[in-house]
Amino acid sequence: MRNVTDIYSQLTLDEGVRLYVYKDQRGFNTIGVGHNLDANPLPYDVSQGITLPCAESLLYVDVQRITMRLLADIPWLSRLQASDPVRFGVFQNMAFNMGDGGVMEFHHDLLDTQAGNYAAAALDMQASAWYTQVGDRAVRLCTQMRTGVWQ
Repeated sequence: MRNVTDIYSQLTLDEGVRLYVYKDQRGFNTIGVGHNLDANPLPYDVSQGITLPCAESLLYVDVQRITMRLLADIPWLSRLQASDPVRFGVFQNMAFNMGDGGVMEFHHDLLDTQAGNYAAAALDMQASAWYTQVGDRAVRLCTQMRTGVWQ
């Protein structure tokens, strides 16, 4: 059973935790909870693996970095972050998965979310190529957008 109560628990369940370097589905060197080492190299050697507390710390830093990028690129999201962190979490999760630039391509989803039309925003997400590529994660994020409940 999933016990998702925030973006950290959601990403941990979506990404899993690996304490040794591995290649993700796109071939990027990755460690911890989906930390892309190629895009975000670390200043220390991880060839022998990392500890669970280190993986958790990396996740915290990654979420903060992605959140800052989202808010810089889409300033109105700060209102959603303050008023509806569950739906804001949808964008954090999507940005973690595809980068904040990928989220910027969801024009209709962003417009519908800004207008508070969450059912339409979820349908916009379903109409994207991302939805078919990501599978269950996309289904859960659409439900989360529609309902405002962590999935």
